Amino acid sequence: MDSKPFAPGVRLFASTPRYYQGPDALDRLPGICAPLARKPAIVVDADVLALTGTRLAKLFGERPHLILPFSGEVTLPAMIDLADTMRLEAVDLVVGMGGGKALDAAKGAAIRADLNFVTVPTVASNDSPISMGLAAYDDHHRVVAIETHSRNPEAVIVDTRLIAGAPARFLLAGIGDAVAKKFEAEASLRDGGLTAHFTRQLRTAGYIADGCYSTIREHGEAAMAAAGTGEPTDALEAVIEANILMAGLSFENMGLGLAHAMTRGLVRTAVVDRAPHGFHVAYGLLVQLVAEGRAEAMIDDLIDFYRRIGLPRSLIELGLDAIERKTLVHVAANVTQAPAGAYLVVPYTADEIVAAMQNVEARFAPIAGDAIHA
Repeated sequence: MDSKPFAPGVRLFASTPRYYQGPDALDRLPGICAPLARKPAIVVDADVLALTGTRLAKLFGERPHLILPFSGEVTLPAMIDLADTMRLEAVDLVVGMGGGKALDAAKGAAIRADLNFVTVPTVASNDSPISMGLAAYDDHHRVVAIETHSRNPEAVIVDTRLIAGAPARFLLAGIGDAVAKKFEAEASLRDGGLTAHFTRQLRTAGYIADGCYSTIREHGEAAMAAAGTGEPTDALEAVIEANILMAGLSFENMGLGLAHAMTRGLVRTAVVDRAPHGFHVAYGLLVQLVAEGRAEAMIDDLIDFYRRIGLPRSLIELGLDAIERKTLVHVAANVTQAPAGAYLVVPYTADEIVAAMQNVEARFAPIAGDAIHA
């Protein structure tokens, strides 16, 4: 990314130069790497490597390459160790393959080794394969740093046959993350937020965010029916594209809103913290829409969509046994107190967030047969 400040009025749209999607797209990996590097290092999730190791060996054959299995947390020492190995082995490109942890570890190692990178997601649980950014954690899965590579990935390779064989819960989490992008983009634009590149937004990203939402609403249910079968149907292809490509381009080029800010409180709440990131965002979107004063019919329609595909409509469905006001206060306090950047604007007080959460929970109470306790 250009380190020079942008002149007022100059805006930036950033993306990966190449995005490949389809059944068996992984087979293109050696050819995609060939013009980019003499010897790529492939950081592979250890579980994914157990399923694809033989295939990777056949694909690369005698071509120079290095396989680095990865497991555990994306910690600073882990990324440093990977980068040290890459320097020792004289690799000149990093490929991240697997879920979010393997991809983030690869990005972090690429930053430290001053190398470009390629991503090969094997689940569609979030939009990180498109992004320059990563989150670093400690051994207890607490965020300790947000880092950014200087470039987006040189290529993104999405093998939909691999993704179609992953457990359906991963795709559902990706839908939860992606379905919010349209509304977060609108909020960022309205509230004076910036993109991940700290410029004002171009209209293109907003159109992509709209397309992301409409694609999920049109194909989400059929995609969930196909998830886990190993067969990439047209609906599943559409939602994978929305979860990864559309959502990623929208996030980096529009900004985020309360839906993502809510995750900062939910990850610090016992029991709820164990839910996937996309589930947190999906719940956060309901809170955002209420806080914005959106039409009741629109919110109820989205909640019904959540019901049909299995996204959480309440903290109860995120794991709590009962809803207590002090829990809502705890979540809201963490949302408003956590550091935020220009690309994540939260124009609400803690009391306003609590009120919005109460509204969301009240909608679910008749279903759960419960109420908010003082």
